[in-house]
Amino acid sequence: MTTPDIAARRVLGACAALMVGALTLTACGGNADAKTDDSKGGGQDSAAKTSTAKIVISAKDGSTGASINTTGVQVSDGKLTDVKMTVSGSGQAVEGTVSADGSVWKPKEQLERGTKYEISATAKDSKGLTAAANSIFTTVNSANSYIGTYTPDDGTTVGVGMPVSFNFDKVITDTKAVQSHITVTSSSGQQVVGHWFGAQRLDFRPQDYWKAGSKVTMKIDLDGVEGANGVYGVQKKTVSFTVGRSQVSTVDANTQTMTVVRDGKVLKSVPVSTGSPQHTTYNGQMVISEKFTQTRMNSQTVGLGGEYDIPDVPHAMRLTTSGTFIHGNYWYSRSNPPFGREGTSHGCVGLADVQGAQGDTTAKWFYDNSLIGDVVIVKNSPDKTVQPDNGLNGWNLSWSDWTAGSAV
Repeated sequence: MTTPDIAARRVLGACAALMVGALTLTACGGNADAKTDDSKGGGQDSAAKTSTAKIVISAKDGSTGASINTTGVQVSDGKLTDVKMTVSGSGQAVEGTVSADGSVWKPKEQLERGTKYEISATAKDSKGLTAAANSIFTTVNSANSYIGTYTPDDGTTVGVGMPVSFNFDKVITDTKAVQSHITVTSSSGQQVVGHWFGAQRLDFRPQDYWKAGSKVTMKIDLDGVEGANGVYGVQKKTVSFTVGRSQVSTVDANTQTMTVVRDGKVLKSVPVSTGSPQHTTYNGQMVISEKFTQTRMNSQTVGLGGEYDIPDVPHAMRLTTSGTFIHGNYWYSRSNPPFGREGTSHGCVGLADVQGAQGDTTAKWFYDNSLIGDVVIVKNSPDKTVQPDNGLNGWNLSWSDWTAGSAV
């Protein structure tokens, strides 16, 4: 899952038409004081020759809300010969690239928010006459902008239950404007609809699980979109991911077994141990959102006091934000294993395993055969159905309830 610090570099692309903001151009195509050769007398001032090249720097000189994505330089009736961009004050150079025809320059990397930059550019027209332009500007700052951290990441392969999920770092009051600038489409042709969970989370999914093998594309066009009063988006990027094979595993708390179904056929049934009568497991459709070969589990982090602190839980896969995992268990009593017989966990689904996450175990098999985005369904537990926003679990809403949460 993409973190806010990383998402600001990963998900933000420098890929859009340059915003028009013409600057006063400085013509450098000849000496205004130059005169014709008058050694024979009769000399007279020659007309100053001005370059026809017209340079436009998208960020206007003195502006304080420049885009971190689309800032760049463009020239018409000429070709760029030199562009220098630096961080004002430090002089740190910002690398950039010029298009093959010499008409456009843009930074190689997304700019930083709230940073002052300087650009100087020169170009020549077809006659070799030079034009120049300069701009000193500041990019939009973090207080007046918002970013959505999203999952899944570009280029990944995920399970059929994986929604597209955005978490914004600011409260969004104009949910319609924001949602309408994010489009999610699938090569399967499935209709995809967004749903708001509060004012900072927006998920997208189709009515049924994604079709196996389909390609999903999300176009993020939030750069300059006002999400709240005076708060503007800074993201502009296209992200795509692939849906892998279909795998849905069903845990039956009555029989303490899990049946793994891949592409419509039973792959394997394995014994499990769900929550104890005191700490039952949620019912419902849950999506694997994270995978850890080993992780620490401490009961204090889920409000259970000091009941346990296990530093090396093997083959752990997260099912809810609140702390439900399906994971390996090596600390069970070898003389009285609970798997397939009774629920003994604090709400997780346990599988037989060994310490160190090595060996040919049930938990390792399931871990190795699972993708982020695979679905794990729990049924016949005495607990309630998991809340749809507790993890990536919006599948527990009916389609009518899901679409009712859309702002467009």
